[in-house]
Order: sequence, then structure tokens, then C-alpha cells
Amino acid sequence: MGIEQKLGNLGIVTTTLEQVVNWSRTRAMWPLLSGLACCAIEMMCAEASHYDMSRFGMELMRASPRQS
Repeated sequence: MGIEQKLGNLGIVTTTLEQVVNWSRTRAMWPLLSGLACCAIEMMCAEASHYDMSRFGMELMRASPRQS
């Protein structure tokens, strides 16, 4: 008898921390690079230490939608 059968239909998710971390890494958002006038300034500010997008796994700027 597994934990799923014991809990029934309570809406509780059971998992390991490693599975959650791996899931979040595969679903990380990578922003699309757009170097036009004001967009480039906003991207530089977002990458700076005040907002620090790398905490959220979004530090990889990609040049095309296929790559991002």
C-alpha cells in the first residue's frame, strides 16, 4: 500500500526536493534578446544586481525564439 492509497483524494502532492528542483530547471524561462533602443536598456537593468534575474534561472539571453 503506497502513500497515494493512504492519502486518498485529499489533493496532496507528495514528491522529493530533487524532483521539484529538476522540474523547475526544465521549466525555467529564458528571455528573448531584443537589442533595440529602450528594450536593451531594460534588459541590462533586469540583469543587474538590483533585480538579479539569475535567481530565477532566467540569465540566459537567447537571440531567436527557437533558442529561447
